[in-house]
Amino acid sequence: MLKIAGFSLIVFALMLNACGIYSFSGASIPNEMKTVSVQFFENNASLVVPYLSQQFTEDLKDRIRNQSTLSLVRSDADANFQGRITEYSIRPSAIQGNERAGLERLTITVSVKYTNVLNPELNFEKSFTRFLDFSTQGRPLQAQEQQLIKSINVMLTEDIFNAAFANW
Repeated sequence: MLKIAGFSLIVFALMLNACGIYSFSGASIPNEMKTVSVQFFENNASLVVPYLSQQFTEDLKDRIRNQSTLSLVRSDADANFQGRITEYSIRPSAIQGNERAGLERLTITVSVKYTNVLNPELNFEKSFTRFLDFSTQGRPLQAQEQQLIKSINVMLTEDIFNAAFANW
């Protein structure tokens, strides 16, 4: 009985994956969608990190490459991502007794316009914000900044991917 249930579960999972509606990444990408374009995300934040725009744009492309079978093209795609980085800020998050920041918070906000040519009902235009708290007691911000940005980009690109393809 246990073998039959296990076999049935495997067959069911393979059928879901084969029909192209659902994948194990949680994405709901229809079979007819083959291409996607990701435009360069300009940094319009008041505090500008020179490499942030390029890094975010490439991280979003990597997320799409790694979690879907969509081909990245420059134009005339079935779906398109465009937008801009609207906030990059570092503010105190926790104050110690001596009125010094015990923790700092790095926040990044990205405004995204997603266009689905095949199903315009799924189009959206919204902002995504993520942050991480860090301490500058042992290491200055400059020594941590690149890794903090990378970690926040992982969270942002997951949120954007899920909003576009997992309907979450």
